[in-house]
Amino acid sequence: MNYQETTNWMFNQLPMYQLQGASAYKKDLTNTHLLLAHLENPQEKIKCIHVAGTNGKGSTSHMLASILQEAGYKVGLYTSPHLKDFRERIKINGKDISEEFVTNFINKHKSFFESNDMSFFEMTVGLAFDYFYKEKIDIAVIEVGMGGRLDATNVITPLVSIITNIGLDHIQFLGNTLDAIAFEKAGIIKPNIPVVIGEYTPETKPVFLDKATECNSKIYFASDLILETYPSDLIGDYQIFNKKTVLQTIAVLNAQKEFIITSENIKSGLLQVVRNTELQGRWQQINEFPKVICDTAHNKNGLEIVLKQIQKEEFDDLHIVLGVVNDKDLDEILPLFPKKAKYYFCKPNIPRGLNAVILKQKAAAFELTGEVYNSVSEAYNKAIEKAGKSDFIYIGGSTFVVAEIL
Repeated sequence: MNYQETTNWMFNQLPMYQLQGASAYKKDLTNTHLLLAHLENPQEKIKCIHVAGTNGKGSTSHMLASILQEAGYKVGLYTSPHLKDFRERIKINGKDISEEFVTNFINKHKSFFESNDMSFFEMTVGLAFDYFYKEKIDIAVIEVGMGGRLDATNVITPLVSIITNIGLDHIQFLGNTLDAIAFEKAGIIKPNIPVVIGEYTPETKPVFLDKATECNSKIYFASDLILETYPSDLIGDYQIFNKKTVLQTIAVLNAQKEFIITSENIKSGLLQVVRNTELQGRWQQINEFPKVICDTAHNKNGLEIVLKQIQKEEFDDLHIVLGVVNDKDLDEILPLFPKKAKYYFCKPNIPRGLNAVILKQKAAAFELTGEVYNSVSEAYNKAIEKAGKSDFIYIGGSTFVVAEIL
């Protein structure tokens, strides 16, 4: 199979949460351990940082990778989901894994995947660890896919674990209370391995403390410990929390003396995250007149901050291109959106995308009004056509909506 055929096979033949939702979620790590044993356990031969959390884990992972690159290290970065191309999930020093490596890996192990019913995510984790080991990286930043305790990435013994924050997302898998979700995320805390917590609440802090005590792990609450941060090219208001998490993590790494990271490395790394890692979709401006911002925030906690940041902007009229997936709790997120805006309802082009007509009907109950469009691009083009030069256009609601614009 060539690259396109290979990725088509991966997407179409195997369960993938990104497209299918609940049916792709597996409730134990048996398959992952089986696959990694088949690959001769590459994850045991590389140094890692493990990053979990409801929001901010992607930005945090990319900031860490950028800083480590500035310090002169060869840095693997594993994140999900991708926006345009599967290869974005697996990078070394900001460069995507090659099509050839992906194709060769899948072709070599395809019969094993099929006979053991490997999920898309399990295969991809195996691919990442195999690639990082063979390319002799110095360190890898590994982002959790969903949850933590049962996530396919949770087979590593990292130098430090990170939990950015806890919010109500993926409740059908992780639980419908903050402490239940915190328990799942805290599953990445390993015996005698330090853990950095980005943000906490009265419900989540005891969960983290209990797990850290059980594991004899030193715990650092970054929001209490880091008082000042540095500027970054990631300018969303929510990045202040992520920067504190990153600074505390670097302090832990430096204390371990395996890596040497200077304050100059930190400053330059934070200012060049996009250049060093090619991160997209975080309060990203894609047009000037009218100003157009797209952001991948898609749950209550993330959207609250982004929508507050919009209100700080100066504009005449606000246009919102909005699409969501079909398992999104609309009663929770739609009240966050401003009534005084023109809405362009659309469906992201994936099986899980919510019909735009249904979205419009649901939005009307919250006094959000606008028209339905056949695609994300059609909705965006209409917003550009209708907006004046002093207007503001926001594109969001789902990672997949943003992906279709970039």
